[in-house]
Amino acid sequence: MSEELIRLSATEAAAKLKAREITPLDLIDAAEARIAAMDGAVNALPTLCLNRARDHARALMAGKRREAENEAGWLGGIPVAIKDLAEVAGVRTTYGSPIFADYVPRESHPLVERIERKGGIVIAKSNTPEFGAGGSTFNEVFGRTRNPWNTSLTCGGSTGGGAVALATGQVWLAHGSDHGGSLRRPATYCSVVGLRPSPGRVSRGTADDLYSPLSVQGPMARNIPDLALFLDAMAGWDLADPLTWEAPARPYAAAVVAAEAEAPKRIAFTARFGGAISMDRETEAICAREVRRFEAPGAVVEEAYPEIGDLNEAFLVLRSQHFVVDREKMLQEHRDKIKPDIIWQTERGLKETASRLAWAEHERRRFFINMRDLFKRYDVLITPGAATPAFDVMLRAPESIGGKKLENYMGGSLINAFATLAGCPAVAVPCGFDQYGRPVGLHIVAPPRQDARALQVAALFEKMTGLDRLLPITPRPGAVPPAEGG
Repeated sequence: MSEELIRLSATEAAAKLKAREITPLDLIDAAEARIAAMDGAVNALPTLCLNRARDHARALMAGKRREAENEAGWLGGIPVAIKDLAEVAGVRTTYGSPIFADYVPRESHPLVERIERKGGIVIAKSNTPEFGAGGSTFNEVFGRTRNPWNTSLTCGGSTGGGAVALATGQVWLAHGSDHGGSLRRPATYCSVVGLRPSPGRVSRGTADDLYSPLSVQGPMARNIPDLALFLDAMAGWDLADPLTWEAPARPYAAAVVAAEAEAPKRIAFTARFGGAISMDRETEAICAREVRRFEAPGAVVEEAYPEIGDLNEAFLVLRSQHFVVDREKMLQEHRDKIKPDIIWQTERGLKETASRLAWAEHERRRFFINMRDLFKRYDVLITPGAATPAFDVMLRAPESIGGKKLENYMGGSLINAFATLAGCPAVAVPCGFDQYGRPVGLHIVAPPRQDARALQVAALFEKMTGLDRLLPITPRPGAVPPAEGG
């Protein structure tokens, strides 16, 4: 019974919960057994809250806490993981930092409250880099999270724990956040799906930089219908977040069902943006081949891209200001407990001038206009989901991409960050494996606030590949493949 439940999709589990064929307690028991069997090899869910989860389950089964039962996104008692950057009342929340190693919040993050109101049951906190900064999931509190396809490799970051928990069947849905690819790159590395929603689609609640659109909260799942279901649970206006707006009249789950009938007509694809972005050659070849699947249902697929300019530098300038807002005071008080990458990013931000900030904003606007013009001609823009496959778990970032040495830990982020800077929704969806068995994925980017369009295109592609049916997996040991050209 436990194995059968683990292999259910979230959408299937929700249907069985509604029909009273299973109970939330059944799912919690199955998840607990799976975590006990799997997590020792991957370290995805370092903090469990099973007693709290069972109390919530019993309340649902007694007819309580069901006021949202008839709303879109009702989960009905599905266990979920919450990234260890969002507070869960009464549950240890560390942000991956030794500064908060023993912190237990009294109140939940507004998004956690929303997920629980929609029938999601929090069973665990998922591992993350310190304060979510980094493309590999490790911290001084809980250690490293490993990729289940090859435990010698990274799962990516910063929603690495959530991606691994999904791939190994420890949970059905995982919450995450995304600034420069933190929902999309771990999804790519672990062969699951992740969505960076449009800014304002999902509440950020307690964030210090509430008026910036760069960092968002969002869903991760094993397949696109589940991803849409979880987005429906998250979406909507929130008094705690001034950028939010009301949930759509047509639920995202319903939009995904209509994916074939509303298939895209014109698709732009690029891997290198005309040579502006370094890219692993095999990753590029796999993605260029797989994107052609859209031609079967009648779409035109063409090489096209917006001119990038100096967008990477603009991103680093603007991202650094986030770190000043979030970490300046903390750096003054706890410098010895903060990892070097965060110190570097914060101090870089403190050195920026007003003129440099203005330049970065102008550069972002110029790029957005280029994206706007591209979307006048194409329904979506598709790129690889990551510039390089999963690398050594002991490294904080790949040493090089496409033979080019990286200058800093964010050096491979622009393939995801361009969508961040343009305010676009973006979905990572699996598209295959490289010669060493490492997952490769596509990154589907739609115009701002066209989250449904991004999900529909991803759903259509997923149906053509069937790669979601490979999950869940048991963690697999392996060796670190040689670097490209090595």
